[in-house]
Amino acid sequence: MDKALQARLLPLRERIDALDEQILDLLNQRARAAREVGQAKLDFDAEEPILRPEREAAVIRRLQGLNTGPFPAQAVDAVWNEIISTCRGLESRLVVAYLGPRGSFSEQAALEHFGHAVEKLPCNSFDEVFRAVEAGQADVGMVPVENSTEGAVNRTLDLLLNSPLKVLGERSIDIHHCLMTRSGRLDGVRRVMAHPQALAQCQGWLARNCPALARSAASSNAEAARAASQDPEVAAIAGDVAARAWGLRVIASGIQDDPQNRTRFLAVGRIETLPSGSDKTSIILAVPNRAGAVYDMLAPLAANGVSMTRFESRPARTGQWEYYFYVDLLGHNRDEAVEKALTELQGQVAFFKLLGSYPIQ
Repeated sequence: MDKALQARLLPLRERIDALDEQILDLLNQRARAAREVGQAKLDFDAEEPILRPEREAAVIRRLQGLNTGPFPAQAVDAVWNEIISTCRGLESRLVVAYLGPRGSFSEQAALEHFGHAVEKLPCNSFDEVFRAVEAGQADVGMVPVENSTEGAVNRTLDLLLNSPLKVLGERSIDIHHCLMTRSGRLDGVRRVMAHPQALAQCQGWLARNCPALARSAASSNAEAARAASQDPEVAAIAGDVAARAWGLRVIASGIQDDPQNRTRFLAVGRIETLPSGSDKTSIILAVPNRAGAVYDMLAPLAANGVSMTRFESRPARTGQWEYYFYVDLLGHNRDEAVEKALTELQGQVAFFKLLGSYPIQ
């Protein structure tokens, strides 16, 4: 290395080393403070949950507001999410259920949302995720609710309707699908496996590039990757994380038909999230089967200045052409305008369920 450059870099690197030591010391101070919070709860025999989504969201938003750069705001979220996760883990380990096995997009969403200092509980189906949380085997669950290409994940909508669990958070992630096999080639491969949503999101690419391969549905993309790791006649569609997890080789990357493909996940649990200052509320409604009922249903929202961000219908399966409406609103259910609108709604709809209010991602 050029001596002049080395002479210039040396003091800068020494400064970085000194800053790293300061950061480490501050992290340990924060960890000790987090332990004291846990001890205070024990001393007062408080039934305060270890997870407080509104507090965690407020901490990160405050720091992003104070940030003057050049450290990116998105990196503030990623770094402090892990700091919070680690400090939370010193108090008690959070158990997170999600659709497995390892390497799934659900696992990725769960770790991005709750951090890596958690105990992972991979499940075989969305139903098992809900059951694990309802039974107390897991503290929280992470499930996909909608995809930008294929729309709603209907099984999740059905489970939200019938479960007592609350929605306590959301996380949207980019979905980049890869085609992978054990060998890294398609020689001898007879079928491609993936979750039905993934097969649909890649149907154009598959039709152009692998028209002869049979398509088989799997319970998850990660399960397809696991199957491909054991069978040389199977190719899997999954994320690159699954390829690494199951020792597969990627043949083609980014095979989703929509390059902007994203999936939104919901975190579900047994706690009620308090206002964070920037929240969203999810509800389910049903109206009487009469003319103008849907228009009347939306009137309280408009009258109270409450904005909708999502409106999804789902058949009620009564055979009477009745529907449930899944609605996302801006604001917390304890906000004055939202609370008033929801009260008016309950008085005129045939069915009302508050899924929960939670911080906007």
